[in-house]
Amino acid sequence: MRFIIWLLLTAYCGVAHLTDEVLGQEDPQLIVLGIAQDGGYPQAGCRRTCCERAWQQPELRRFVSCVAIVDPVTGQRWMLDCTPDFRDQLHLLDQLAPTKSEKLLDGIFLTHAHVGHYAGLIHLGREVLGTKHMPVYCMPRLQYFLESQGPWSQLVSLKQIAIQRINAGVTIQLNDRISVTAIPVPHRDEFSETVAFLVEGPNRSALYLPDIDKWDQWEVNIEDLIKKVDVALLDATFYDARELPGRDMSEIPHPFIVESIERFSALSSDARSKIHFIHLNHSNPALEPQSDASRSIQSAGMHVAGQAEVHQL
Repeated sequence: MRFIIWLLLTAYCGVAHLTDEVLGQEDPQLIVLGIAQDGGYPQAGCRRTCCERAWQQPELRRFVSCVAIVDPVTGQRWMLDCTPDFRDQLHLLDQLAPTKSEKLLDGIFLTHAHVGHYAGLIHLGREVLGTKHMPVYCMPRLQYFLESQGPWSQLVSLKQIAIQRINAGVTIQLNDRISVTAIPVPHRDEFSETVAFLVEGPNRSALYLPDIDKWDQWEVNIEDLIKKVDVALLDATFYDARELPGRDMSEIPHPFIVESIERFSALSSDARSKIHFIHLNHSNPALEPQSDASRSIQSAGMHVAGQAEVHQL
């Protein structure tokens, strides 16, 4: 049965390293449920060569960036971000880390109010799941946004979600073994703050940072943070500045992968191996494992995160 599950998930996710990490382990886990930018891969309306193969071969498609925290001992599960691909990601989580609990999830943590990171909340409404008091953890401005703007405010008024306010630098203890801490990052904050999440388990820790403007605009030294954690899932929206011809890249600032590779080259090989790039735009050539972009990342001792990738906590 374990082998059958492995075959199904390999076909579904495009990865082949799921067996022992997920099945039968007691350590908490961080599971990657998506690696793409807000529009997913392939992206709606894209007829360029970057998406052509993914339209033709569904196994190449990737969900929007999202990770899950799982405690196999208690059966608890949380999601970090709630994406437009929530339906498929919840199903994927059920395959990777099934729970006997009646709860679909024990809570959802939101990084910010850009469409790929909160729009999946719509599935919690009366038209779909009709959840009851689903804990949604978010910063104060995002709380106000959800409570004051429809259709999200209806989720609040009907008590389908129960907003849990979080504050920068204040650790949320999920249970005896797992905690989450919000770390503010600079980003285009039209409707809310933006945060990264530090996830700490009994043995290991992980950083989930899908969106930031530029590393040098952050008061936190990213190198120091990488050294302190065991895995760092970092914003890699674009590979370089040539990716979107005709677009002003200053309007959508992110650290280019080439910039991150250059900056992090001074880190030790051990520290560089912790870096797993995530939140890749559909135009990003690093989505293709055999591309020159992917090889440059591998040569630098870093990784592109894999959908269904598992990290022990």
